[in-house]
Amino acid sequence: PNRAARSLVTGRSDSVAFLVDETEERMFADPFFLGMLRSAQVAIAARGLQLVFTVTSGPDDHRRFVEYASGGHVDGVLLMSLHGRRQLPQQLEALGVPTVLSGRPLTGRRTIYYVDADNVGGGQLATEHLLGSGRKVVATVTGPQDMCAGQDRLIGYRKAVEASGRLVEHSLVVDAEFTQESGFAATRQLLEDRPDVDAIFAASDLTAMGAIRAIERSGRRVFDDVAVIGFDDIGEAALMQPALTTIRQPIADLGTTMSQRLLERIDGGEPPKMTILPVELIKRQ
Repeated sequence: PNRAARSLVTGRSDSVAFLVDETEERMFADPFFLGMLRSAQVAIAARGLQLVFTVTSGPDDHRRFVEYASGGHVDGVLLMSLHGRRQLPQQLEALGVPTVLSGRPLTGRRTIYYVDADNVGGGQLATEHLLGSGRKVVATVTGPQDMCAGQDRLIGYRKAVEASGRLVEHSLVVDAEFTQESGFAATRQLLEDRPDVDAIFAASDLTAMGAIRAIERSGRRVFDDVAVIGFDDIGEAALMQPALTTIRQPIADLGTTMSQRLLERIDGGEPPKMTILPVELIKRQ
């Protein structure tokens, strides 16, 4: 069949957009996005549709993509890594383009369809593991606070600390991005300000890798002096020396579930607006 001719009859493009709202450098540096892309591609291809991959990183990119999507070039959008209160999913929905978001939106929670991991539960589980292993001064190097994942993992940390009967100390909470570079810089500052720290919950595995480098650079020993736990369970976590204990979020299942929800919407169905997938603690060295 001629796709162009068929699209004129059906009103569909037989294409779905996989949109990452990040810089290209950030997108290609984080295995999380590639894992999501891989699982989404498999799910979309199984339906005989094409997956169109694109990256946006600013207002001009957003405007061009909205124009592209509203022109009938895609039947729906899988939207990754939305920051702050950007209205991109609302804009797409208003133009009749079904959209499913990765992660809880900071605005429009009741109207936007999204799939997320249990970030609050994961942050709490990570911190409880450190506290339960006998660590006394447990800090966190957070994720970006303009994203739900960064906010929710910090909430989980706070819950675990307070449940242990302790106060959340401002000096033990250091903001970072989900990158090695920011994890290194934040941890180096943390160790200068609080040399008594003996455990760190890093809000992503990449952040944890940067934290480990900062710990070693300071002359301390990972685990013996400062324990570290990450979040994501990317492939590199198990290959590190020492191997990284982390919170595993089901990256492949997230991409597959997002795709399934979007396909249901494209077919006229009404899937649940919110889907939360469980996480688990992966104990290593």
